[in-house]
Amino acid sequence: MRGIRSNHLAVFIVKRLLATIPLMTLVIAVSFVLIQIAPGDPITVLIGEGNPSDAQIAEIRARLGLDQPIYVQLWHYFASILHLDLGYSYVSSGPVIELIAARLPNTLILMLPSLLIFTVVGVAIGVYAATRPYSARDNAISVLAVLGYSVPVFVLGQMALLFFASWLGWFPTQGMRNFRAPATGLGGLADLLMHLALPAVVLGTRYLAVNARFARTAMIEALGQDYITSARAQGLGEGEVQRQALRNALLPLITVLGMNFADILTGTVLVEIVFGWPGLGRLMYDAIFGRDYPLLMGLFVIVALGVVLINAATDIIYGLVDPRIRNA
Repeated sequence: MRGIRSNHLAVFIVKRLLATIPLMTLVIAVSFVLIQIAPGDPITVLIGEGNPSDAQIAEIRARLGLDQPIYVQLWHYFASILHLDLGYSYVSSGPVIELIAARLPNTLILMLPSLLIFTVVGVAIGVYAATRPYSARDNAISVLAVLGYSVPVFVLGQMALLFFASWLGWFPTQGMRNFRAPATGLGGLADLLMHLALPAVVLGTRYLAVNARFARTAMIEALGQDYITSARAQGLGEGEVQRQALRNALLPLITVLGMNFADILTGTVLVEIVFGWPGLGRLMYDAIFGRDYPLLMGLFVIVALGVVLINAATDIIYGLVDPRIRNA
């Protein structure tokens, strides 16, 4: 029986991973076409304020491969991706993969602590509210969660900058580091945390609210099940009853966590722009205004790959927790 379960699990994992291939292919194709047909021409950015001749413009377009039909450019792009080559930036004149690799750690420094910390706090708040449903504390938590989810991150970020950075002066307004602070050691870490505090809190507020709402709903539903009533009738302590309910309530939260990761990538772009954080979001902003098609496309590929893989991992984890999913 154990061997059969292992085979089912292996087949389930392989199916989920193989399903990412056509999805990524479709995402790359659609993104490539949308970028190519978007208004604007990278040639005008490259030549700046000069007044080149038509022959010079044609030469630049030919050198960049922009004179070819879109389907030919797309075919060449897929071929380059298979060789782990995302092309060269028009503006920076460097490999796209190196530009992204240089900024990716900064985005992860902002994104991962915010996601993990506020996920745990949000679930804890939701469970706390569910233990006394429809009470004053539950209503207060629900109202705050709706507010936290409703306010856009860029609005919340600007409010935080105005109040905590400009008026009170508690935190830096922009960037990731103070060049006058130590680059390493405890001084460097303290400087990084001071710059990280506001954007991380702003980014995490939305996900704290989402997790609190979902955890509350799932916990209330779990506490209303028959096995919980039976456990209480048998004299089981309330703490143990809530722990049993929480194990079942965590199942739908797994899907929510996967959705949060996909959503937080979008929020990170806006937060990085507001706070001047030198990550992938700021790089994407610069690529859009610079009409840097290869860099923008490379960012889309990396972000899409992250979202697709996280969704696949979410399905796999859900299948590990709930055998009914992987045996379906």
